[in-house]
Amino acid sequence: MPAPTNKLKKALKEGDMQIGLWLGTAHPMIAEIGASAGYDWCLIDGEHAPNDVPTILAQLQAMNGGAATAVVRVPVGQDWVLKQMLDIGVQTLMVPMVETAEDATAMARAVRYPPDGVRGLAAGMIRASGYNAIPDYATTANDEICLIVQVESAHAIENIDAIANTEGVDVVFIGPADLSADMGYTGNADAPEVVAAIKHAVERIRAAGKAAGIITYGGGNYSYYQGIGVTFLGLGADVTVIAGALRELAAETRERLGGVSESSSRTLG
Repeated sequence: MPAPTNKLKKALKEGDMQIGLWLGTAHPMIAEIGASAGYDWCLIDGEHAPNDVPTILAQLQAMNGGAATAVVRVPVGQDWVLKQMLDIGVQTLMVPMVETAEDATAMARAVRYPPDGVRGLAAGMIRASGYNAIPDYATTANDEICLIVQVESAHAIENIDAIANTEGVDVVFIGPADLSADMGYTGNADAPEVVAAIKHAVERIRAAGKAAGIITYGGGNYSYYQGIGVTFLGLGADVTVIAGALRELAAETRERLGGVSESSSRTLG
């Protein structure tokens, strides 16, 4: 029996649009809801969210049975970090701050078993193999790993052709926030120079035959990104969706109550 088919990798290879949600609450209940909410993928963020191996494992378990593929963004591109994620069953990994082809090559090797890579072999005892219930895991796992490298600096954009053409890289994801900051437009990913850099990068990624990814927080630009060739599209984050909904509910209720203040509502309560 081979390793499970990575349906996200397959869909991206076929050029299908895949929409997803960032998970930053580090809570399995939100991950469970997100996995069945109509997204193709949900990304558990290990870089900027308060996650560690046990919390990521709990969210993977909560997502099991949901329609969305689990993606994990690691905090840093180091072999031992990637190995831990792979061993607990993650098949699709995002690595931040990849700036050169050498970086990309190192990550591609880190997520694959020899002879294609350097991933340590412990297939008999890991969750990824069903605790040895998948006898052919070690010989078939490499084919189902999906590696997403994140480019988020001007230097990475300069090296976009070399990064995108790296063997073993499946998706190149553009980080608009860090890229805009590195280009001198902190907090303004809509600056014309940043927009042009992103469009150029997507064109080069597609020319290399790889899937291009980005995250957007609304603003009606989903069709724009689809039009330029993005097929791995993040629609926002659980944290921002929840925070926005809670604030909107409070504001709407106060308005309906005639503009009652917070202090008044506490007194009434």
